[in-house]
Amino acid sequence: MTAAATPRISIFFAIAWLALAGGCARMPVTGVTSLKPATSSELREAVLNHKDGVDLFRLRGPYDVATHKDHALLLSATERIETDLYLSAPAETAPLVILLHGYDSSKEDHAYQAMHLATWGMHGLAVQLPENGPWVDNGRTLARIVSLIRSRPETVDSRIDVNRIILVGHSFGGAAVAIALAEGAPAAGGILLDPAGTGKDLPKFLRKIDKPVMVIAADERYSPVRDRHTFYEYIRSGIVEVSIRDASHEDAQFPLEPAPQEPGSDFFATEELQITFVSALTSAAFSLGHTGNLDYAWTSFGNAIKEGKFLDVLKK
Repeated sequence: MTAAATPRISIFFAIAWLALAGGCARMPVTGVTSLKPATSSELREAVLNHKDGVDLFRLRGPYDVATHKDHALLLSATERIETDLYLSAPAETAPLVILLHGYDSSKEDHAYQAMHLATWGMHGLAVQLPENGPWVDNGRTLARIVSLIRSRPETVDSRIDVNRIILVGHSFGGAAVAIALAEGAPAAGGILLDPAGTGKDLPKFLRKIDKPVMVIAADERYSPVRDRHTFYEYIRSGIVEVSIRDASHEDAQFPLEPAPQEPGSDFFATEELQITFVSALTSAAFSLGHTGNLDYAWTSFGNAIKEGKFLDVLKK
């Protein structure tokens, strides 16, 4: 349990499997989409016209993934940021999704999410920042990372489309993403995975955000998080929020090598709900990366909302 929360193959892509199958890594048995686009443009058209909605993204996407662990970004002569990089196979430029962990967590806690996004044609970059904050500083560092990549995309990969960088953060990492956007990070928007408030100064940052933001939250009936309401309340417009029924705070993470749990642990994550989180995340990132707004994601959630899988739906 994090500090922010309250208790509660068939043959896979050769490159991804070789990179991730070692050790105790586990790959959920989701299956792979039947879509076979020749180009990223064909994938965009197929997805935006697909009728399955968010459930489409429970499956892994059509592309191979190359994984680069502990890829260093040099912010300055003395600042080295450790990241894990998941590159999608197509030669065309593509969106980059940057994922930031929460309190007492690490980049490895978002490994499957980053890899899954890359199978859908969006490069993934899981970033390691100080795991105990301070989260305002982490947000400002994240903004500097985006500025570096925008000015020098080759520091990650020359196929990064610098106009389509998307920020994702879990728990206090969600607050750091919001702070990065408020501080002018040149990103297309943000996705906050069950975000947690960081104190009385957060609202002043949230009021400054002028980019689209999606909040994908856990079920507050079972897993309330500190000041989660703050994000929707203070971001002035362009924000969508949904909660995933029965999900816990930890379901918003998805490590490939989960740490063994001690007896009596209150870690509540379940793979089924982790997959639901990753499907919603992928829909939101695809929407931001390919349309610049959240309209596609909002539409894709329609059936899940009607069926009660997604709760407490808000939009402004």
